[in-house]
Amino acid sequence: MAYEHTNSKGKVYHLNSKDVTLKSTGRVQTIYYFSKDSRSTACDLPAGKQVIENAKTGLPMLKNK
Repeated sequence: MAYEHTNSKGKVYHLNSKDVTLKSTGRVQTIYYFSKDSRSTACDLPAGKQVIENAKTGLPMLKNK
């Protein structure tokens, strides 16, 4: 099941992931981002991460525990 976060303003955000290749090293790294709509790239909350919210804008972000 995909992870959803409801912020303090009542808006629902969906967590997504994507594998990208870094130009400098060629290493593949997974990036995580939130979207307002449900997408095919939806994922669960990764282990060792927690969701925090920007106090000014209400946008969710992932942070290491």
